[in-house]
Amino acid sequence: MTFATAWDEQLRSFVDDLCRFETTPGDEAPAQKWLREFLEQAGFETYTWEANPERLADHPSFPDDPSAIETANRPSVAGVLEFGDPDAGRTLVLNGHVDVVPADSGWTGEPFEPRWRDGTLTARGATDMKSGLAAAIFAARHLAASDPHFDGRLVVESVVGEEEGGIGAAAAALENPYPFERDAAIVAEPTDCRPVIATEGSLMKRLRIEGRSAHAATRWHGESVLPHFERIRQAFSDLESERGERVEHPLYKAFPIPWPVCFGRLEAGRWASSVPDELTAEVRIGVAPGETVDEVEREFDERLASVVAADPFLGANPPAFERFSIQFEPAEIDPDEPVVKAVQSAMTAAGLSDTAPRGATYGADSRHYVHAGIPTVLFGPGEIQQAHFPDESIEWEAVLAAGELLAAAARTYLED
Repeated sequence: MTFATAWDEQLRSFVDDLCRFETTPGDEAPAQKWLREFLEQAGFETYTWEANPERLADHPSFPDDPSAIETANRPSVAGVLEFGDPDAGRTLVLNGHVDVVPADSGWTGEPFEPRWRDGTLTARGATDMKSGLAAAIFAARHLAASDPHFDGRLVVESVVGEEEGGIGAAAAALENPYPFERDAAIVAEPTDCRPVIATEGSLMKRLRIEGRSAHAATRWHGESVLPHFERIRQAFSDLESERGERVEHPLYKAFPIPWPVCFGRLEAGRWASSVPDELTAEVRIGVAPGETVDEVEREFDERLASVVAADPFLGANPPAFERFSIQFEPAEIDPDEPVVKAVQSAMTAAGLSDTAPRGATYGADSRHYVHAGIPTVLFGPGEIQQAHFPDESIEWEAVLAAGELLAAAARTYLED
């Protein structure tokens, strides 16, 4: 029996219910309680863990201050299915995150009231990534229902805090919550069911420039921060272009800007009729697989220093340029890893020809597992362009196809 025939109705109901939980950061607990009860009723052995903020504060991705990392009442949940002699076989993790970003303006309906129309689901989290998480859970159920004859374990995880650097996944990578080891993982992020084996890192920094205020009618007596910021922005844009040519990676040749630099937030001035004397800008800087966040930070610090050295005012009033928020290290695995081959085998068996591994210009929880020595591939339904987008939507046929492919990939991996 095909995955769609066996599970379509139940999976649709499950995703609809899950998308009704407003699992924005810090509010995941009710959904996780519901999910754990569902897994237990479906025959999974369940595990729950919460991250230790002291431990995360020692991790390079997170702030140094434990009080800045919100972990209380934010449980991650997993369900385990065992086959044959589980200790004699492999253990595969199917991972997804339950948290979603807040819904801002631009929605044509309530974000947490799922809408179904013409085979498309619209809801916050529909693509990123409650449908992928659900597909992983039901893929495990599909495999278990097929009367498998092999040894091994299949773990499905619903983790919290991915949008804040991977709180649940980092905790699971740092301190194994299970009484067994994990051999590989598939994170069901929206990759349009293409295998992604490399994820980009990111450096988050905050720039502060101070000028000198003056009345707008005599602005020549002041020192506006805006021209100074523009010189810095242009210098960083130039460095972005230089790095795009100099830092090469075979999986990123198709991207027009492989290592993007984006000033995503800017605030300047105090009053419309005053020369702006202060500016704060926040920038996200891409880090290529094979680089480190520290190495790239040094490059941009040096470029900023060159701008400051060429500007007498900035030389006398140097801007501050400091890290903030979450830092993402890049991650990459070998394309010949068995878990990658298992995904490709499932795709080929389903008649899909575009099985070549890819790179992504975003970060994901996979990096935590890769850095812990657990080969991890991203593979799930939906397109990343829908993530964080108003009227976030996913084609339901893609979710059903992903469930079939994940089940087949898990079988191949565990049978080998």
